[in-house]
Amino acid sequence: MKNADERKGRMRDVKGRMKEAAGIVTGNSDLEKEGADDRRTGQTEEALGRARRRMGEAVVDLGEKIKR
Repeated sequence: MKNADERKGRMRDVKGRMKEAAGIVTGNSDLEKEGADDRRTGQTEEALGRARRRMGEAVVDLGEKIKR
């Protein structure tokens, strides 16, 4: 299950993609650049959240192996 950072990053990525597309359609280069920045930030947040989740899962798995 995705954690809060992954969900937040994904939402920012989608919002950025929408802004970027709107900027392209309307010819607004500032909106397009803002959307691209949001998209990249969202992708980074999502990747960091995924890494955090996987690290937590690895710790839990290790703890279970040690208990045995």
